[in-house]
Amino acid sequence: MRLSKRFFKSSAVQGSIAALAAGYVSLVTRTVRWTLQESEESRRLRLGDAPFIACFWHGRMLYMRRAWNDKRPIHVLISAHSDGVLISRAIARLGVATVKGSSRKGGMSALRSMQRILEQEGNNVGITPDGPRGPRMRAKSGSIKVAQLTGVPIIPISGNTSRRKIFGSWDRFCLPLPFSRGIIIVGTPITVPKEPDEAELESLRLLLETRLNDITAEADRYFGQTAIEPADARP
Repeated sequence: MRLSKRFFKSSAVQGSIAALAAGYVSLVTRTVRWTLQESEESRRLRLGDAPFIACFWHGRMLYMRRAWNDKRPIHVLISAHSDGVLISRAIARLGVATVKGSSRKGGMSALRSMQRILEQEGNNVGITPDGPRGPRMRAKSGSIKVAQLTGVPIIPISGNTSRRKIFGSWDRFCLPLPFSRGIIIVGTPITVPKEPDEAELESLRLLLETRLNDITAEADRYFGQTAIEPADARP
């Protein structure tokens, strides 16, 4: 391993990066003038006692801290890859727990963990359905499977700020800038039946993808910005 890679993968360096990232998210959360847009049904779920599955695109994850109800713990599904470990350390400083796993690795273990969190602990779960590596803004089926298994509703959430930096990464990662205006949009909840057939599962997966893309485009248009488009869907 090259010296530079060993340096950035050292525990001390990653701890420092995580602390800086958490501090930045806290700064943005406090200094942005936020507007929250949601239906009464979504509000009851988000602020109520029953658990829910929050779904948001990978590129918008820094906006989500503003959407959480601090009285209700949330566990976010994060890849076990080294990048995921760094994200886990950063959001832990913000009071957000993690579940390790992805559609590529550790999927079954993560599924069991999320089932326990939702059913036994009664806490919420957050999932980026296009993570960990895309395609951008195309939902995988994992969120639908968790909802089917537990009977817990899915809430699509997205956000944006009037001032932001968009990176050239696969997810077009959006970095909100402090002292701007922001919006969080909570979409209509999605309920998955216990015994859907394959056609229903695919229809619900597409519904989640469509609702997330609709509210993400709405959040971009709210500030007169060009909407970030989804990547081409893989066959």
